[in-house]
Amino acid sequence: MPKIAATPSKSTRRAGAAAPRRASRATPPKPRIGLALAGGGPLAAVYEIGALAALEEAVEGLDLNDAKIYVGVSAGGIIAAGLANGVTPHQMCRLFIESDVDAVDGAILFKPETLLRPALKEFGKRMSAAPGLFASGLFHYLSRRGTLAASFERLKELLPAGFFSGDAIGDFLAATFSQAGRSNDFRKLRRKLVIVATDLDTGKAVRFGTPGWDKTPISVAVQASSAVPGLFPPVEVDGHHFVDGALRKTMHASIALEEGVDLLLCVNPIVPYNARFQEGARKLANGGLLDVLSQTLRSILHSRLETGLASYQISHPDVDILLFQPSEDDAELFFTNIFSYNNRRRMCEQAYQNTRLMLWEQREKLAPKLARHGMRLKLSVLSDTSLSLVSQKPARKATTRLDNVLNDLERYLKVVHGHPTHGSF
Repeated sequence: MPKIAATPSKSTRRAGAAAPRRASRATPPKPRIGLALAGGGPLAAVYEIGALAALEEAVEGLDLNDAKIYVGVSAGGIIAAGLANGVTPHQMCRLFIESDVDAVDGAILFKPETLLRPALKEFGKRMSAAPGLFASGLFHYLSRRGTLAASFERLKELLPAGFFSGDAIGDFLAATFSQAGRSNDFRKLRRKLVIVATDLDTGKAVRFGTPGWDKTPISVAVQASSAVPGLFPPVEVDGHHFVDGALRKTMHASIALEEGVDLLLCVNPIVPYNARFQEGARKLANGGLLDVLSQTLRSILHSRLETGLASYQISHPDVDILLFQPSEDDAELFFTNIFSYNNRRRMCEQAYQNTRLMLWEQREKLAPKLARHGMRLKLSVLSDTSLSLVSQKPARKATTRLDNVLNDLERYLKVVHGHPTHGSF
């Protein structure tokens, strides 16, 4: 890759003809960057915010709001839609983690607790069908067409398709993207955004944001992609019912590769927990059904991800694919309660610091890959242990904005100007 010619100093420019003329060098083309963000519930969104904030700070030449394409699945769709709308990872941290609505113009406060609201519409729909289903079963039994169990088997339709309402996700995004400078319309974005959901009736993956599916509002597409089966009811769009986009693939990174990117950044927040790394760690079986199901789901999703990435390296050998994900020995990430405010803060900071540590430890391996795209790691930033993403103690309401401004100013001086520090890993 040709080197970028150094910009002459002011004194050199004033000297004019005193300096010998050099042959001009062509400016290397701007790298085509793709971002693929996986899902995994509210915890995934928190992790991705922390990891992306660390990447944005530590990689010179990387603008996460200026990628060629964004691909989001489930919770990753929330973050991808925000990035495509110009919201930075640090602004997302202020909004989602610090609950600072002033971080994004016109934003409203979103609380994960709203995801636990019961799906009243779904319950009402099922209950309204109860008399008809009961009468039909009774008629079937009295007509001696079958056993009691067979006649009333259809009562299983009374079970709701989801217990919690996902409307909070759609309403929040619709309100946020309706502000000036943002858009809830795929077709009006400066950069390409693809949100993947699964058509429940066909089992096929649908790419919202592509021709034929770009008229659906972004907020609705993200809500559909985030409809985890059993938890949230399917989302209806144009007569189709959609659920979580991870049913077919964990990340759908191939969509970005099809776009012809040079560098693909993937963030996967969900990995299986390996309890054997820690002496005296509790056995997952002792945690009951939820821990067993969580580990099972994590293992399935991660296995598919590894298989997919291995095939991409063969089918697209000229593309640099960088995967960022938690360590498999991170017990706190596995057992945390994401609906706790303090846990969200701690998890986001942990994702931020772990990503910084990973970049530092793999700096020699990453350097040539980033250099091919005109980027480099800011080693002075990575070695600065004073940097943090989330403030350790919540500020009082009266001083929140002032504290945030001062924190951002300090970060700017360290990250942008690369002020030397004495910290080290």
